[in-house]
Amino acid sequence: MAAKQVPFQEQSIGPLIGRCIAKRRQAAGLTQGQVGEELGIGLEAVSRMERALTIPTVVRLAELAEIFGCGIDALVIETSERSSDQAEHIATLLSTLSKKDRAMVVDVVERICDGVRGRK
Repeated sequence: MAAKQVPFQEQSIGPLIGRCIAKRRQAAGLTQGQVGEELGIGLEAVSRMERALTIPTVVRLAELAEIFGCGIDALVIETSERSSDQAEHIATLLSTLSKKDRAMVVDVVERICDGVRGRK
């Protein structure tokens, strides 16, 4: 019997989660060793998660969210390919900016979108 083909979306989620974990860890000013110590695992295990060689369980994601001071939803939403989740992530990023800076970012995004649509 042939091995079950894994859908592309499932194949691509590992690297997205790994990059999100690495980004959150770095933003928290933590090393892989420090995160590993908090989790009771070695730094190599943290490295494997960040490189998508292993995908963390939901329980592990909750532990990571606690360490990084964010909600588990933040780790999942940042990796989602759904436009509504991506919009929520962008809204969170924009909320940290001044009104003037938000307007500038929205203007840049609109120009990028116009350019991308023009290529199609």
